[in-house]
Amino acid sequence: MPAHEPENFPTPDATDQPTHPWRRFVAIGDSFTEGVGDPEPRLDGGYRGWADRVAEVLGSQVPDFAYANLAVRGRLIAPIIAEQVEPALALKPDLVTLCAGGNDIIRPGADPDAVAAQFEDAVARLSQSGATIVIFTGIDVGWQPVFRAMRGKIAIYNENLRAIADRYDCVVADQWGLKEIQDARFFDADRLHLNPLGHHEVARMVLRTLNVSNDLVPMQPDPFPSTTWRTARVGDFVWARSHLVPWVLRRLRHQSSGDNVTAKRPEPLPMEILAPGQDPNAQPGKTV
Repeated sequence: MPAHEPENFPTPDATDQPTHPWRRFVAIGDSFTEGVGDPEPRLDGGYRGWADRVAEVLGSQVPDFAYANLAVRGRLIAPIIAEQVEPALALKPDLVTLCAGGNDIIRPGADPDAVAAQFEDAVARLSQSGATIVIFTGIDVGWQPVFRAMRGKIAIYNENLRAIADRYDCVVADQWGLKEIQDARFFDADRLHLNPLGHHEVARMVLRTLNVSNDLVPMQPDPFPSTTWRTARVGDFVWARSHLVPWVLRRLRHQSSGDNVTAKRPEPLPMEILAPGQDPNAQPGKTV
């Protein structure tokens, strides 16, 4: 759906029957699910993100809803499985989202088939809970010059994930097909993480995938600024110095951005709804 066309979903009425069956949502993953790129200092952990946004909608429509987010930035798939799957199962969720493997796939020499085998192990264990499991395909990076060379590996990984979803009856949240976010204006300054507009669009996509009515509408980014070739190259240099070089150095030192970081919502709690008057990203049609 074009980003400028609002959806005509009805606003849930308190007198209506519940619009979805879930009461306990647990999110598993890395920085994408933690919400990095979508800062919100009023929340624990300092980030909001698509998962919080989805939880806000789900929690507004049913009683006794609780949400936990175990995701930690920088995590590879093996630590995600080791550190998050069993704690997630212990929380007895009826809805689980799992997005993992992206940090593995972008590393040189990564084997998407091997990463997918680990992903399947996590899905197999989570499926024993009987919860609805939502998994995410990777983003199509064909429009990004820096990451374009990884497009083939991501596509192979995605096909593996779709096959896993078929075997375990998972719901697929298709980021590859989410054309709205194939736009630099939906990404943070690091060019890797989504910004508030990007997280908002992913939340809308997840809710569509789950067939949950909502009143979220597309956010309108500012027009692309006019720039010269020289200005663009200066921007590339600043990005490389500020973001790419530190990322490479962490890889060489076997460090992670998530070292000493813990899950922002380790226990299922009622979801705080951010007041629209205080949150510019929650105002429909707002240009940010």
